[in-house]
Amino acid sequence: MIDHTIGQSVPRIGARERVTGAQKYTADLPFPGALHVRLVHLDAARLAIRRIRRDAAARIPGVVAILTAEDLPDPMPRFGPALADRPLLADGETRFFGEPVAAVAAETLDAAKEAALVLRAHVDAEELPAVLTVEQALDPASPLVQRPETRPNDRYAQANILREWTFGWGTPPGRPHLVVEHEYRFPMVTHFAIEPHAFAAAPDEGGVTIWSPTQHPFVLQRVVAACLGMPLARVRIVAPDPGGGFGGKGWPKFEPLLAYMALRLARPVRLVLTLEESFQAARRTSARIQARTAFDSDGRILSQDLRTDFLVGAYADIGIRVVSKASYAACGPYRTPHAAVHARALLSHTTPSTAFRGFGTPQASWAVESQLNEAARMLGIDAVEIRRRNLPQKGEAFIPGDTPADGDWAAALGAAERAIGWHTPLAPGRGRGISLGLKSSSTASASLAIVRLLFDGSVSVFSATSDMGQGARTVFAQIAGRELGVSPDRIVLTMGDTAVVPFDSSTSASRSTVFMGNAIVRACADIRTQLRRLAARAYNVPEESVNVEPGVVRIADRQLSYPEVLRDGFGPPRGELVAVGEDRGGGFRAEHPLGGRPEFWEFMCSAVEVEVDAETGVVDVTRLILASDVGKALNPQQVEAQDEGAAMMGLGHSLMEELILDERGRVRNLGALDYRIPTSMNMPHELHSILIENEDGPGPYGAKGAGEGGILGIAAAVGAAVHQATGVQIRELPLTPERIWRAITHQRQEEER
Repeated sequence: MIDHTIGQSVPRIGARERVTGAQKYTADLPFPGALHVRLVHLDAARLAIRRIRRDAAARIPGVVAILTAEDLPDPMPRFGPALADRPLLADGETRFFGEPVAAVAAETLDAAKEAALVLRAHVDAEELPAVLTVEQALDPASPLVQRPETRPNDRYAQANILREWTFGWGTPPGRPHLVVEHEYRFPMVTHFAIEPHAFAAAPDEGGVTIWSPTQHPFVLQRVVAACLGMPLARVRIVAPDPGGGFGGKGWPKFEPLLAYMALRLARPVRLVLTLEESFQAARRTSARIQARTAFDSDGRILSQDLRTDFLVGAYADIGIRVVSKASYAACGPYRTPHAAVHARALLSHTTPSTAFRGFGTPQASWAVESQLNEAARMLGIDAVEIRRRNLPQKGEAFIPGDTPADGDWAAALGAAERAIGWHTPLAPGRGRGISLGLKSSSTASASLAIVRLLFDGSVSVFSATSDMGQGARTVFAQIAGRELGVSPDRIVLTMGDTAVVPFDSSTSASRSTVFMGNAIVRACADIRTQLRRLAARAYNVPEESVNVEPGVVRIADRQLSYPEVLRDGFGPPRGELVAVGEDRGGGFRAEHPLGGRPEFWEFMCSAVEVEVDAETGVVDVTRLILASDVGKALNPQQVEAQDEGAAMMGLGHSLMEELILDERGRVRNLGALDYRIPTSMNMPHELHSILIENEDGPGPYGAKGAGEGGILGIAAAVGAAVHQATGVQIRELPLTPERIWRAITHQRQEEER
């Protein structure tokens, strides 16, 4: 029996290939005979397209086809994971900066680029007023982002509200001791994965095969099939491991267009976006959160009233799920006797927002946690203590009728408190902040895995999970190795091809270790059951006398290896054992606001210490502590790396990241030179991860999901630390040097008056 991998930091499968450049990403794959595709964009968010003259571009040598809206079926094919509202190409007018009005296919990339530039110069378009802010989206006088006729039977068709929700419970308190009421702003940010968005498609036996670094191959298959009116079986998705996703590669972008072009031209086509185009293709939703929190004199929460307005962009993408899921649990990991959350997903002439690490929770957490920090100061209660007083005990239902607190969350809070030296003195210009983050895990979903025990005792595992850097291949090999007693080097993982692997809902919501991990465990259990039957037949003994353990079969005083039993059971014809495992969690519940209860809560406590230069507003993060409730870390080093990577992304939106739009809706900081992300120069001087392991999760060996927790509460912790260091309170992210300097300058001027 081999049991040396679970809970240990075994080397990551594929790590060497990633760091040496040997790994083949989608853009690296050869597609012999493929046409190169370039998209044609215009220089504003909203333009009415009058005419596209293609003659000059069509004469460029090597150009095979130019596709505009006129060449597409009427009505225009539309697609989307939540609502089928996005056209293959701009339909009548562009609705965001970067929406393509045409696509060029050519024999060479140079020809495609040249033709796209020429075609762009021959587009006759009229610029129209654009909706770019929350306030504009809610203004009845603003133009509609989507035409009402494209939103049939939609009660909001005559407004820029895409969807609206109300969540809550309890009755309002009588006369609270303290009410804190403020508005908070969260910026648009982009995913900035190192690998660009890349797509290819080719006709295939009456259907189409699509190559995409998607996180959710079966979602993409469904969306493309629906858009093109094809059976699922005729749409094959091949999803090589992505080079980073963070949610930005979760949902369809240009794959339906590429599939349509491949079928129309009867040739393979490929499209690789530039970094600038990737910025125009996906982003996190920005938000305005209006929060009103009531407390008693001891700092206990009496009520939370939240109005969340998320600017989701021109099309739904998965934005409506982001808004509803984040808003449902927006009150955080606290006892809240009365909660009232009113959430809106608003349309705008901006890049469609999509999933982003944290799935809307960082936006809500920025407001809720900042409210707690301010209440603590006003009541004279320590910021750690006010949280401790409001945390539910394990097993306590803090959202009535839903999944109760499933961890010792106070232990994570205490661990961070001690590690940061919360009660030790601070030098001038320094401050500390602490914050909690809570995210709902996956609800109703399904994961299936196929496990094959081969004749020599090696193992093949088939899974649709995308390994985008989180180390899924490694963890799954650890699980299969533990269950079947096989060393990881004798296990091969096959992923990401819908023609080969079984169904999986998605690689998202920190769900893969739990759902797919359970599916692999169950498939391995079935393998052991089959092995028991095979041994009973081979050795002519009752099944009940056969004991199958990981790697070993025991019959009376005999001990046999798996290969020995396979050899004796199958004989010269040989063979293998094949099993399917499945996990659907608690299943779909129509009565639940999210379609099902969270399988677990992802909980994180973030504590930060900063130093602020009052003369420049520059923030230097000196210490960052992350304490996460993970149930069981199957590979501790990978869990820590995921938490720390998420925290660095949190520092990005807290301190520097923001997509800046001009009055025409153009993104002015496209690309690596103008859009700031954290680098090695912005790393905390000290960064520590603490894993709270009580083996109380629903996944294999008591695991819970991890990987998003690090980003959830960073902003409020940084905001509190900056306030303590400077005395200024800022409620709009990011906390740039300019914004901090202006606040300090304004405060000084007020004090001098």
